[in-house]
Amino acid sequence: MLRCVRCKTSLPHNVLDTPNWTRCPVCRSTFRMLGFPAAFRKLDVGAGSASVLAEGESSCFYHSQKKAVLSCDGCGRFLCSLCDVELSGQHLCPGCLETGRKKGKLKQLQNHRVRYDTISLSLAVLPVLFLVTVWFTVFTAPAAIFVALRYWKVPSSLLPHSKIRFVVAILLAGCQLAGWAWLAVFLLRQRVS
Repeated sequence: MLRCVRCKTSLPHNVLDTPNWTRCPVCRSTFRMLGFPAAFRKLDVGAGSASVLAEGESSCFYHSQKKAVLSCDGCGRFLCSLCDVELSGQHLCPGCLETGRKKGKLKQLQNHRVRYDTISLSLAVLPVLFLVTVWFTVFTAPAAIFVALRYWKVPSSLLPHSKIRFVVAILLAGCQLAGWAWLAVFLLRQRVS
Protein backbone atom coordinates (compact mmCIF):
# COMPACT_ATOMS: atom_id res chain seq x y z
CA MET A 1 0.00 0.00 0.00
CA LEU A 2 1.31 3.43 -0.93
CA ARG A 3 1.34 6.03 1.84
CA CYS A 4 2.22 9.70 1.98
CA VAL A 5 5.60 10.08 3.67
CA ARG A 6 4.40 13.09 5.63
CA CYS A 7 0.86 12.29 6.85
CA LYS A 8 0.77 8.50 6.19
CA THR A 9 -2.48 8.74 4.19
CA SER A 10 -3.16 5.86 1.80
CA LEU A 11 -2.62 6.85 -1.81
CA PRO A 12 -3.98 5.28 -5.01
CA HIS A 13 -1.65 3.16 -7.16
CA ASN A 14 -2.01 5.49 -10.15
CA VAL A 15 0.44 7.97 -8.52
CA LEU A 16 3.29 5.48 -8.98
CA ASP A 17 5.76 6.05 -11.83
CA THR A 18 4.09 9.22 -13.14
CA PRO A 19 6.36 11.76 -14.87
CA ASN A 20 4.78 14.69 -12.96
CA TRP A 21 4.85 15.66 -9.34
CA THR A 22 1.63 14.86 -7.41
CA ARG A 23 0.02 16.41 -4.34
CA CYS A 24 -1.24 14.47 -1.32
CA PRO A 25 -5.02 14.90 -1.04
CA VAL A 26 -4.80 15.45 2.75
CA CYS A 27 -1.63 17.39 3.61
CA ARG A 28 -1.07 18.85 0.11
CA SER A 29 2.66 18.01 0.13
CA THR A 30 4.21 17.34 -3.26
CA PHE A 31 5.86 14.04 -4.07
CA ARG A 32 6.87 11.76 -6.90
CA MET A 33 6.94 7.99 -6.42
CA LEU A 34 9.03 5.62 -8.45
CA GLY A 35 8.68 1.91 -7.97
CA PHE A 36 8.67 -1.56 -9.44
CA PRO A 37 5.65 -3.60 -10.48
CA ALA A 38 6.58 -6.40 -8.05
CA ALA A 39 5.70 -4.13 -5.14
CA PHE A 40 2.00 -4.42 -5.98
CA ARG A 41 1.79 -7.96 -7.31
CA LYS A 42 0.04 -10.59 -5.21
CA LEU A 43 2.29 -13.26 -3.69
CA ASP A 44 2.83 -16.19 -6.04
CA VAL A 45 4.71 -18.95 -4.23
CA GLY A 46 5.91 -20.62 -7.42
CA ALA A 47 7.28 -17.40 -8.88
CA GLY A 48 10.09 -17.10 -6.33
CA SER A 49 12.22 -19.69 -8.06
CA ALA A 50 11.87 -18.11 -11.51
CA SER A 51 14.75 -16.03 -12.82
CA VAL A 52 14.39 -12.40 -13.87
CA LEU A 53 12.94 -12.66 -17.37
CA ALA A 54 11.78 -9.28 -18.56
CA GLU A 55 13.31 -5.84 -18.59
CA GLY A 56 11.81 -3.65 -15.89
CA GLU A 57 11.11 -6.51 -13.50
CA SER A 58 12.79 -6.29 -10.15
CA SER A 59 14.99 -8.98 -8.66
CA CYS A 60 15.26 -10.21 -5.10
CA PHE A 61 17.62 -8.18 -2.92
CA TYR A 62 19.29 -11.36 -1.64
CA HIS A 63 19.11 -13.42 -4.87
CA SER A 64 19.85 -11.29 -7.91
CA GLN A 65 18.83 -14.04 -10.34
CA LYS A 66 15.33 -14.53 -8.87
CA LYS A 67 12.25 -12.47 -9.61
CA ALA A 68 10.89 -10.39 -6.74
CA VAL A 69 7.32 -11.18 -5.76
CA LEU A 70 6.80 -8.62 -2.98
CA SER A 71 8.58 -6.06 -0.85
CA CYS A 72 9.57 -6.25 2.81
CA ASP A 73 7.16 -4.40 5.11
CA GLY A 74 10.08 -3.41 7.33
CA CYS A 75 12.69 -2.00 4.96
CA GLY A 76 11.09 -2.10 1.51
CA ARG A 77 13.61 -4.46 -0.10
CA PHE A 78 12.23 -6.66 -2.86
CA LEU A 79 12.06 -10.34 -1.99
CA CYS A 80 11.56 -13.62 -3.79
CA SER A 81 9.25 -16.17 -2.18
CA LEU A 82 12.28 -17.97 -0.74
CA CYS A 83 13.33 -14.91 1.30
CA ASP A 84 9.83 -13.88 2.38
CA VAL A 85 9.00 -14.59 6.03
CA GLU A 86 5.36 -13.97 6.94
CA LEU A 87 4.84 -13.06 10.59
CA SER A 88 1.41 -11.95 11.80
CA GLY A 89 0.37 -10.72 8.38
CA GLN A 90 3.62 -8.84 7.73
CA HIS A 91 6.13 -9.91 5.10
CA LEU A 92 9.68 -9.46 6.37
CA CYS A 93 13.11 -10.07 4.91
CA PRO A 94 15.70 -12.13 6.83
CA GLY A 95 17.57 -8.93 7.79
CA CYS A 96 14.52 -7.26 9.36
CA LEU A 97 13.59 -10.51 11.10
CA GLU A 98 17.04 -10.80 12.66
CA THR A 99 17.13 -7.12 13.63
CA GLY A 100 13.68 -7.39 15.21
CA ARG A 101 14.74 -10.50 17.12
CA LYS A 102 17.93 -8.90 18.46
CA LYS A 103 16.26 -5.65 19.48
CA GLY A 104 13.15 -7.40 20.85
CA LYS A 105 10.82 -5.39 18.61
CA LEU A 106 8.99 -8.42 17.23
CA LYS A 107 6.74 -9.45 20.10
CA GLN A 108 5.20 -12.21 17.95
CA LEU A 109 8.59 -13.91 17.65
CA GLN A 110 9.02 -15.94 20.80
CA ASN A 111 12.56 -17.06 21.41
CA HIS A 112 12.42 -17.85 25.12
CA ARG A 113 9.88 -18.92 27.68
CA VAL A 114 9.77 -18.94 31.47
CA ARG A 115 10.29 -22.47 32.79
CA TYR A 116 7.71 -22.60 35.57
CA ASP A 117 8.36 -26.31 36.09
CA THR A 118 12.00 -25.53 36.93
CA ILE A 119 11.00 -22.66 39.23
CA SER A 120 8.57 -24.89 41.10
CA LEU A 121 11.10 -27.70 41.47
CA SER A 122 13.79 -25.25 42.59
CA LEU A 123 11.51 -23.83 45.28
CA ALA A 124 10.97 -27.34 46.61
CA VAL A 125 14.56 -28.66 46.38
CA LEU A 126 17.04 -25.82 46.97
CA PRO A 127 16.17 -25.03 50.63
CA VAL A 128 16.59 -28.74 51.48
CA LEU A 129 19.96 -28.95 49.72
CA PHE A 130 21.35 -26.11 51.79
CA LEU A 131 20.71 -27.43 55.28
CA VAL A 132 21.21 -23.99 56.84
CA THR A 133 18.06 -22.72 55.08
CA VAL A 134 15.76 -25.67 55.78
CA TRP A 135 13.43 -23.41 57.76
CA PHE A 136 12.77 -21.52 54.47
CA THR A 137 10.64 -24.48 53.41
CA VAL A 138 7.83 -23.00 55.51
CA PHE A 139 7.57 -20.37 52.77
CA THR A 140 8.99 -22.10 49.71
CA ALA A 141 6.90 -25.30 49.93
CA PRO A 142 3.55 -23.47 49.57
CA ALA A 143 5.10 -21.29 46.87
CA ALA A 144 6.27 -24.39 44.97
CA ILE A 145 2.78 -25.92 45.12
CA PHE A 146 1.20 -22.64 44.04
CA VAL A 147 3.55 -22.24 41.04
CA ALA A 148 3.03 -25.87 40.01
CA LEU A 149 -0.76 -25.66 40.16
CA ARG A 150 -1.03 -22.15 38.72
CA TYR A 151 1.17 -22.85 35.68
CA TRP A 152 0.26 -26.52 35.13
CA LYS A 153 -1.23 -25.87 31.67
CA VAL A 154 1.37 -23.35 30.47
CA PRO A 155 3.82 -24.90 27.96
CA SER A 156 7.02 -25.68 29.82
CA SER A 157 9.49 -24.70 27.09
CA LEU A 158 9.91 -24.37 23.35
CA LEU A 159 10.60 -28.09 23.31
CA PRO A 160 7.90 -30.42 24.64
CA HIS A 161 8.42 -31.75 28.16
CA SER A 162 6.33 -33.86 30.49
CA LYS A 163 4.74 -32.58 33.70
CA ILE A 164 7.05 -34.73 35.86
CA ARG A 165 8.86 -31.71 37.34
CA PHE A 166 5.57 -30.27 38.53
CA VAL A 167 4.61 -33.63 40.07
CA VAL A 168 7.97 -34.00 41.85
CA ALA A 169 7.76 -30.42 43.12
CA ILE A 170 4.25 -30.96 44.50
CA LEU A 171 5.28 -34.24 46.19
CA LEU A 172 8.43 -32.75 47.76
CA ALA A 173 6.64 -29.59 48.90
CA GLY A 174 3.79 -31.71 50.29
CA CYS A 175 6.29 -33.79 52.28
CA GLN A 176 7.91 -30.62 53.60
CA LEU A 177 4.55 -29.20 54.69
CA ALA A 178 3.64 -32.53 56.29
CA GLY A 179 6.97 -32.44 58.16
CA TRP A 180 6.24 -28.93 59.46
CA ALA A 181 2.72 -29.99 60.48
CA TRP A 182 4.12 -33.02 62.34
CA LEU A 183 6.73 -30.81 64.07
CA ALA A 184 4.03 -28.32 65.12
CA VAL A 185 1.83 -31.11 66.56
CA PHE A 186 4.83 -32.67 68.29
CA LEU A 187 5.85 -29.37 69.90
CA LEU A 188 2.26 -28.67 70.99
CA ARG A 189 2.00 -32.11 72.62
CA GLN A 190 5.34 -31.58 74.36
CA ARG A 191 4.17 -28.25 75.69
CA VAL A 192 0.81 -29.64 76.91
CA SER A 193 2.38 -32.55 78.78
